Amino acid sequence: MKKLLLTLIIAIAAVSGAWAQRFAYVDSDYILKHIPEYASSQKQLAAISDQFQKEVDGRFQEIDRLYKAYQADQVLMTPDMKKRREAEIVDKEKAAKDFQRSKFGPDGELSQRSSSLVKPIQDRVSKAIQAVAENENLDMIFDKNSEVMMLYANPRYNKSDAVITRLGLKPGAFAR
Repeated sequence: MKKLLLTLIIAIAAVSGAWAQRFAYVDSDYILKHIPEYASSQKQLAAISDQFQKEVDGRFQEIDRLYKAYQADQVLMTPDMKKRREAEIVDKEKAAKDFQRSKFGPDGELSQRSSSLVKPIQDRVSKAIQAVAENENLDMIFDKNSEVMMLYANPRYNKSDAVITRLGLKPGAFAR
């Protein structure tokens, strides 16, 4: 009988503890749209990306021009000349792909610049979220836009505006 009573008390304590947890969520995209530094960093990254893409396109256009010239001159070339031109085209293509990877790859220059521009903003948002959670005695805050699937969220638990206010910005006034 004592074991049954003890088990019942532990079960009730566990269930009441689960009900005591407080959850909320934020919409990180909505928050980031309010931060002027984020908007300007996205514009900077877009300009850098466009510049890199033009350089990559230029290199591939040069390769295309070389290949077309090779095809036009192919009938007049000796086998040795063909091999040299083919090797030149292959080398330039490899160099262009390496250049593209160095600019747009996972460890590329664009990714590094993105990290350096966006990380300080993300750190500020994270600190603001933590402050809101501590002020409102929340146990967990989910991000509506992350990999965690949220099928329903009651708007009263949305703390995005509280985070925006904590950052010193006005909710609803998006950065340009």
